[in-house]
Amino acid sequence: MADEQVFDADFLQRLRTLFFKLRRRRMLKQKGVQQTQALGFTREFKDYRHYTRSDDFRAIDWRLFARVERLFVKLYEEIQEYHIHILVDRSASMIEPFPRKRIATLRLGVALAYLGLMNQHRVSMLSFASDVKQEVPPLKGQGHIHRVLQHLTGMPFEGVTELACLKQFRPKRDRRGIVFILSDLLGREPEEAAAALEISTSWPAETHVVHILEPEEIHPDIDGEVRLIDVETQEQRQLTLTRRDMDRYQEAFEKFLADLAQSCMRRRVDYVTWRTDLPFEKMFLELLSRGSALSQG
Repeated sequence: MADEQVFDADFLQRLRTLFFKLRRRRMLKQKGVQQTQALGFTREFKDYRHYTRSDDFRAIDWRLFARVERLFVKLYEEIQEYHIHILVDRSASMIEPFPRKRIATLRLGVALAYLGLMNQHRVSMLSFASDVKQEVPPLKGQGHIHRVLQHLTGMPFEGVTELACLKQFRPKRDRRGIVFILSDLLGREPEEAAAALEISTSWPAETHVVHILEPEEIHPDIDGEVRLIDVETQEQRQLTLTRRDMDRYQEAFEKFLADLAQSCMRRRVDYVTWRTDLPFEKMFLELLSRGSALSQG
């Protein structure tokens, strides 16, 4: 599918509309910075209190004294920006045989980057397949969204998924992190996904796993003699599938999803399925409403 259909003419306008909708819903009470008890990077005025002898006289607000003839000192609050890491699965299964998965992943990645940049957080875009690659250096400021768009548009989706490569990702501890993993989580074996996500427990970050799924992957409508081709390894298998086989497949796939959700819950990792056939805006708002620090109200 042509890239102009991924990021069409009104896509950024739709993102702006979503951003202001979030503000109206009070999901974002602050713009750009979040309060923290840890040492911050800048300071923000919070309140006044009466001056005492133990206070530094340089903290006195002399303009306020001129109005009320009482001594007050300014109180400041340390504030800290977040570092948002967006990891995009760029393996071949994210585009073949269902190109809508690539489209959904790119749009979601851009939307998360846009929200972070609009709020003056630091944003990193990374991709992974058999290894983890930094696509663009950490960015800050809403003017960089066009750089993100340009780079993701040309990013190839190819290669084999090796979810264990996520251990190569090591977010720094210089500021609080928020990690979004956008992937179909289809490795060589179903067990690889849960094992790979266990790595996230060592990250100094709030982690969200967005499982990108095509409806046909959950409920495939095939039977009879078929030739299956692994789009990543090109391995082929000739099979004869009955309706009973497909029922067993759906049962196994639903168990795969349930096991992933349970595994993430045990590790305090947010897990959500993202179906490519549902409206983007609806899915995006639901994702942010799950309690991420990126959208806390």
